[in-house]
Amino acid sequence: MRDPAPRTQEPATIGRRNIGILVLVSVVQLMVIIDASIVNVALPSIKVALNFSEVDLQWVINAYTLIFAGFLLLGGRAADLLGRRAVLIAGLVLFTGASLVCGLAQSSIMLELSRGVQGLGGAIISPAALSILLVTFREGAARNRALSVWGAVAGGGSAIGVILGGLLTQGPGWRWIFFVNVPIGILLVLAAPRILAESHGEQRTRSYDIPGAVTVTLALVLLVYAMVGTVTYGWGSARTIGELLAAALLFGIFVAIEGRFASQPLVPLRIFRSRALVGANVVALLLGLALFAVFYFLSLYMQQVLGFSPLRTGVAYLPITVGFIVIAGVASQLIGRVGAKWLLTIGMVITAAAFLLLARLPDQASYATDILPAFIVLPLGAGLAFISVTNAAVAGVAPRDSGLASALLNTSQQTGGAVGLGLLATIAASRTNSILAGNPHTTLAHALVQGFHAAFFVAAAIAAVGAIVAILTIPRSIGRVTQVASPAPSTPSGPEPQPVTRRATVPSGALAACALCSPVTRHSAIVETAIRSGADTG
Repeated sequence: MRDPAPRTQEPATIGRRNIGILVLVSVVQLMVIIDASIVNVALPSIKVALNFSEVDLQWVINAYTLIFAGFLLLGGRAADLLGRRAVLIAGLVLFTGASLVCGLAQSSIMLELSRGVQGLGGAIISPAALSILLVTFREGAARNRALSVWGAVAGGGSAIGVILGGLLTQGPGWRWIFFVNVPIGILLVLAAPRILAESHGEQRTRSYDIPGAVTVTLALVLLVYAMVGTVTYGWGSARTIGELLAAALLFGIFVAIEGRFASQPLVPLRIFRSRALVGANVVALLLGLALFAVFYFLSLYMQQVLGFSPLRTGVAYLPITVGFIVIAGVASQLIGRVGAKWLLTIGMVITAAAFLLLARLPDQASYATDILPAFIVLPLGAGLAFISVTNAAVAGVAPRDSGLASALLNTSQQTGGAVGLGLLATIAASRTNSILAGNPHTTLAHALVQGFHAAFFVAAAIAAVGAIVAILTIPRSIGRVTQVASPAPSTPSGPEPQPVTRRATVPSGALAACALCSPVTRHSAIVETAIRSGADTG
């Protein structure tokens, strides 16, 4: 697979039919994003209503995370092989039905199981939606504009979910955070056959890579399970080490299956010949490592340290939402001029700077002077990074592999989020416990803030490493669109010369599930040991 050359074309517009497709896939993604963030606000109410224990409550989040991350690759490849529209509709039916069961749940186990099915539906929906967008819009200006709109919706969806979660939980009740998906899902299922045409990969086959699918799904599920358990069991426990070794073994077996034994591999290893794809997925992994848990720490800081209500916390995130929307429009123009390489590098550097601003948060903060500046800088950097990394991750990928490329990017993001959650949560909890043990008179709020500072510093270092990886791996040509004017005809009656176009696939856009929408964004178990060692923070 070659790295693409710059695309040369005239400005393109989005037709009426494609606008309908863009609206539909954006609403699909918005539903998945809102569902991931809306649940966190309702966790205390769910705990009381269904008699969850503190340990079991986290599985309202973990059940979704495990299945979502574990089945993304399978969902993306299914979209390429079975038909993108058919797979999207199947995922919508599954997700909508599971949402209804979640709302009707009468026991903790019923809610946990239905949340797992929701995660499976999300793993099918997300790569299929992005794949449909990639094959609908031609590379260049039209695709840049379409994916910027899609990315802006993705970026703003998480804050909408937090605010909506607060309104519904304090209003009709927590069950409505799940019921809200049902009418939206039904409308999307009915609209999809009317708006979307069916599309498949170029090489359809009835031979499926069952061993590869089972192996990689088990490996991903086991890896995420180990990560979310590190807060409870620690990184050095025999359980955690055993689970990580087993996951590594399964990944090794999966690579052997794909490279030697599978006639129609789930993940053809040829796709990794693209230096840009590999580099972009590494950066997406690092971005997930740095960003996902940080947003949880911010929610914990505002609610447990500053005493914000859930609704006020959601409103506090609005500058980040607005920032993502603004940056999505600006970045689509900048990528065409400077390319994804430097935009991604600059975005990761600015993101690191935002984390350093957060590492200075005081125990008693003013939102306007202490929090708001970081909330303005963070979407500037993360927005540039999200749009650029997607551009690089799918550049040069054949249409038959668009679903797979989308799933790989989602998997890198979700795996990075799970690893980052375990890593940064352990660092924060360790620092908090150390402060409390060293000075018995220290308040819990001060100890928590010191733990957050340690996590923010590590996140800044990870983002800086991502910038270095982008410089070393992403070619300059990716994402660039050179505009040329059509020459005037030589004679009035002669044919009008057409602009010369070099064939290349150079899409740009946003991540299929931005950091804010990740199901591990605000994990309920972080610094639980520190909280138990202090006072009850409610």
